Amino acid sequence: MFKDNLVELRKLHNMSQEELAEKIGVSRQTLSKYETGESLPDIEKCSNIANVFAVSIDDLLNYDKEKTENMGLVVPPKGKYIFGMVKVGDKGQIVIPAKARKVFDINPGDNLIVLGSEGEGIAIIKEKGLLDIIKSARNATNKA
Repeated sequence: MFKDNLVELRKLHNMSQEELAEKIGVSRQTLSKYETGESLPDIEKCSNIANVFAVSIDDLLNYDKEKTENMGLVVPPKGKYIFGMVKVGDKGQIVIPAKARKVFDINPGDNLIVLGSEGEGIAIIKEKGLLDIIKSARNATNKA
């Protein structure tokens, strides 16, 4: 998975092996060995690679687009997620994937607010999260 993720991320960012190798402090030959799976970088180099592409080290090493429900997409940027596809039920209900519930601490009984923009899509935010944003905006306005 690592070698595939490395190649895809490098190509996605339109970088040559030479450019990436220079950014992470290795030779082009060493980077080539990473990409072919002939060798693996140490943790410091993994961290450098993850930082160059703004992805998590865990996703850089373990993201498997073939085994997940991520629709064949490349490693997402750090802090961004692709939780997979959900099906809308007869009454408009959806099941939020377990990983999304864990990452965003969504529990039974939580209130969620559904926001939308025509042409942009739908977003779901926890009620407390929206209230915190509104409170911060009011505080900023009052200070100005």
